[in-house]
Amino acid sequence: MTKHRLYIVEGLPCSGKSTVSKYIADLLAAQNISVLYYDEGSGDHPADYEHHSFISADAMCGFSAEERQKIVAVGEPYGEGLVVDLSEFDDLLSEKLMRYKIYDFFPWETEKPIMLEKWRTFCTNVDRNTVYVFNCCFLQNPMCETMMRFGFDKEVSYQYISEIAKIIEPLSPAVVYLKNDNIGEIIRQTAAQRGDWLDAVISYHINGGYGKSISAEGFDGYISCLCERQRRELDILSRLPVKSIVIENAHSDWDSAYGIITSDLKSELSDFAVPCTVRGYTRV
Repeated sequence: MTKHRLYIVEGLPCSGKSTVSKYIADLLAAQNISVLYYDEGSGDHPADYEHHSFISADAMCGFSAEERQKIVAVGEPYGEGLVVDLSEFDDLLSEKLMRYKIYDFFPWETEKPIMLEKWRTFCTNVDRNTVYVFNCCFLQNPMCETMMRFGFDKEVSYQYISEIAKIIEPLSPAVVYLKNDNIGEIIRQTAAQRGDWLDAVISYHINGGYGKSISAEGFDGYISCLCERQRRELDILSRLPVKSIVIENAHSDWDSAYGIITSDLKSELSDFAVPCTVRGYTRV
């Protein structure tokens, strides 16, 4: 068993996070280690609320008796309200619940404790014989909120991420960061495969707190936001008490990138192993 029970792959959009996180899960499975892999945006993510809403006791009054019954039936208690998975409801009720979606509509003072409690719940419920592999959510999601959405300075982001690092410390987390120097070029190359994704992310970034603070416009403004986010993430990562590997420009030499990961991961493995199972992971 590797001494790290949680591996997290971080980096900017289109940096190769999905590919690398799946590669790490595959390497662990090859050593007869039980692995749980969670991709970015996974609806059942144990440490994230990607498609969830928080319905407070006051907000519940805005729903009919029948709707409240449905919400209570699937809701996860938090404080004086409930966290609900939007995929559990029909389109009409899901749309009504969207106005309470986590990450989109709450002030930071409401959202932050909800997300920290999610991380605590994850750490409390981990399987001690399993290694977890996450595609981001440790740096990316906090930075998208604190920096991009709210426009907070780097120290606010650092303090929040430090709180998460403290929560997951018992899992001896390891972070693989994919750093890119040609951000704009890689985004353009990959965007063609993602439909309308580029227009949506440009709008999100230039209209968010940080984008407005630098008067960001269009594609170039979006790239400026990403460049600063990467700079901040690398600085924050260097200050955290977690093991980390920064891989430079993996897109230019994937063989070298995989070699670095393979060498480092194998050096962390011990002779202990459990039966090989990879849940939530599709080999590609």
